[in-house]
Amino acid sequence: MAYTTAQLLAILDAEMKAAVRGDRLLLSADRRFDDPVIAKAIGPQKLSQIYAFQDFRDQIHHYQIAEGVSGIVWRHCHFQGRSVRFPEIHPQLTATAEDKLRLGAAKGAVIAFWRECITGLNLWRAGNPPEPIALARVETLIERAEWADAEATRSELYLLLCWGNPKESYYAWAYPESGCDRIIATRHQPSGIKV
Repeated sequence: MAYTTAQLLAILDAEMKAAVRGDRLLLSADRRFDDPVIAKAIGPQKLSQIYAFQDFRDQIHHYQIAEGVSGIVWRHCHFQGRSVRFPEIHPQLTATAEDKLRLGAAKGAVIAFWRECITGLNLWRAGNPPEPIALARVETLIERAEWADAEATRSELYLLLCWGNPKESYYAWAYPESGCDRIIATRHQPSGIKV
């Protein structure tokens, strides 16, 4: 019988704590990091702890794929008295093929929540600096996205329209194979919080 997502998260948590305490070491860690200045600043002990945990986490990811154990956790987003519940991939786990289907299946609920909340708000495409964006252009981005995610502060609602590999889509280095268009809805100009 395969471990559950919750059990894998508990195992990873225990392993991370063991690595931080120094109970897990990787003796060849210094040969894996090719910047001697940073390696010296971090120190061989910390490098060993980091790589020991990364290796263990990679084994968990292989187990997930082999056994079909989901990397999904459920999250709520609240904004101006409304809320939505949707799946996301836990940062310590990986996505299975079925997980990506689940993310896509929840896209409609996230988009419906976002549309309910944006009345009277200005739309901006995240960037440096953020640029105003028309709703028609956002609708085109929504069509293209494979799944959607939402984040909120007190005065801003963020819509993340994602595609590609769920583990890589939030990183700029993965573009264009994976990525997320970030849309900010707010009364005035965006605050500059990076989501």
